[in-house]
Amino acid sequence: MGFFEKRDNCLIFRENGETVQLTPWGEDSLRVQAAILSDIDPACAALLPQPPREAEITIGEWEASIRNGKLRADLRVEPWGRALQITYRNEKGEVLLREISNGGALALKARKFKPLPGGAFQLKVSFEASPGEKIYGMGQYQQERMDLKGCNLELAHRNSQASVPFYISSLGYGFLWHNPAIGEVHFGANTTQWEAVATRQMDYWITAGDTPAQIEAHYAQATGTAPEMPEYGLGFWQCKLRYYNQEQVLSIAREYKKRNIPVDVLIIDYYHWPRCGDWRFDPEYFPDPAAMIRELREMGIHAMVSIWPQVDTRSENYEEMKQQGLLVKSNAGVDVQMLFHGNNVFMDATNPRTRAYVWQKCKQNYADLGIETFWLDEAEPEYGTYDFDSYRYHAGPVAEVGNIYPREYARLFYEGLKEMGQGPVVNLLRCAWVGSQRYGALVWSGDIMSNYEDFRKQICAGIHMGLSGIPWWTTDIGGFHAGETANPDFRELLVRWFQFGAFCPVMRLHGSRVPHTPIVNAAGEVREQTGADNEVWSFGEEAYPILVKFIGIRERMRDYTRELMRQAHEQGHPLMRALFYEFPDDPACWDVTDAYMFGPDILVAPVCHKGARAREIYLPAGASWTHAGTGKVYEGGATYTVEAPLDTLPIFLRDGRQDYLVGMI
Repeated sequence: MGFFEKRDNCLIFRENGETVQLTPWGEDSLRVQAAILSDIDPACAALLPQPPREAEITIGEWEASIRNGKLRADLRVEPWGRALQITYRNEKGEVLLREISNGGALALKARKFKPLPGGAFQLKVSFEASPGEKIYGMGQYQQERMDLKGCNLELAHRNSQASVPFYISSLGYGFLWHNPAIGEVHFGANTTQWEAVATRQMDYWITAGDTPAQIEAHYAQATGTAPEMPEYGLGFWQCKLRYYNQEQVLSIAREYKKRNIPVDVLIIDYYHWPRCGDWRFDPEYFPDPAAMIRELREMGIHAMVSIWPQVDTRSENYEEMKQQGLLVKSNAGVDVQMLFHGNNVFMDATNPRTRAYVWQKCKQNYADLGIETFWLDEAEPEYGTYDFDSYRYHAGPVAEVGNIYPREYARLFYEGLKEMGQGPVVNLLRCAWVGSQRYGALVWSGDIMSNYEDFRKQICAGIHMGLSGIPWWTTDIGGFHAGETANPDFRELLVRWFQFGAFCPVMRLHGSRVPHTPIVNAAGEVREQTGADNEVWSFGEEAYPILVKFIGIRERMRDYTRELMRQAHEQGHPLMRALFYEFPDDPACWDVTDAYMFGPDILVAPVCHKGARAREIYLPAGASWTHAGTGKVYEGGATYTVEAPLDTLPIFLRDGRQDYLVGMI
């Protein structure tokens, strides 16, 4: 028997204890796995089962190939060391991606497994770098950068960082690192290297497509799409750190109603509970939450409540959860995984019994009162030191499986709400991994600073997240930290961010505004503080009518936004789209970092520099562009300088579509 064999429509290579398996997995796509001295594990960390596909497989003595639609993999055994090198090509025969060779006497390994105690391996997988290739996606990293070529990225979650290891290449392919292990990727000039600190086998998925939209559709087919967005996800969401009692929540809602400003969701932030892990309203501050929720609904407002996965060692549920094994376990030392208003450990969202236990508490104390949507904060989870190898889940060591946590956290509440018979589900999370979109995860970009640099980073973050298969995304409008409500510079920043927020998948105002006010309960215990006012009337007479105007614009776009949500649900298209997503044949579109398409028709050019009252914008070739403010028509394929007074921002309508916006902005 030679190196290669065909089995169950898969192509298999074996040599010196290594097994490599290539399996057709969806249209124009292959799943590629490798293991050392063990069988290939068919389990999927994120990929969904696919109908069997007939692949074209050819086998020779030293070479073999497998073709699935537009993607072909050529396998060649190098005579020196009998190492396997895989090359991926499109239907034209052009090279999309190629593993490194062994380098002859260098004896390099494209798939390097380094054994670890306990049976896992440290894994490094290396590919040749292609000159001129551009790379996009990979989730959310806080950097003002679109093309990720040359970047070193941590494959791990942190507050404001979400590792979703899928990218789209300008060469016409998409690549998913199908591995939840903690690791790194290096998109170097000479090689691309994927590293897992601990794993049992290699597993990735690759697809080919003629356009970014086609690649994204293949990825959505392989990993799932977002559900339908409920109607209340299309409007304006009001929040701050924090509405700390029932009367404050209702007074804010009543004031919006009095001013005739539409609000779809009003959010009750963290520490409305007695202790982390109690998962209920504190009766001192929320004496009748059912009546509060009922009154909000009568005003047409949905209440959202914050949930934390932390369990304070003083919580009423801590001892039972510890005894039942429902908590994340530290491998050594004292089980304190986060210090915040006490000693906290995390509930283990990867454990089905934990999910059932926590949902029972949240159903009884929230959902049964009428809460339909949850803010699932701390979803990374936010370990105090991010020493990932220090912890263990029910699903395995965090070093091996840690990145699945935010998805399983979303799953807990999605499945619980669906079991109650709820229709469309949306929950707000601070993190995501591959497949989170299936569980109604609306991801926001974390506890970012209130400055223009972070504002610009969010534009890139939103585009990358959409390309990573997470179409529901939002930010804290105005940033989270250090925004001083009365400061004129901050007020200008908030207005500009608010304008951007109107053209995000979800429009949500939030922040920890200064100055803060301390809160002390009746027992004399210091509670979490509350921030300064953060409602649209809180930022001065100049800002107020601008903010109200853009809420009105958001309302006018409901039909359009609803259609974009339908496209995300049915085909996996992002709402925030890089310019190249709609105009892949225009080379200039692949380099734009500060503008994007909101769906196919609306080009958004946020004003994201202090004091700016004009900005340059490139309008893609292949369309004409109507300025939504002035009605002036511009030809595509050129850069223009356009005026941007504080009460407006540059919005351009493709070929005159969505013309109801002309004169509104």
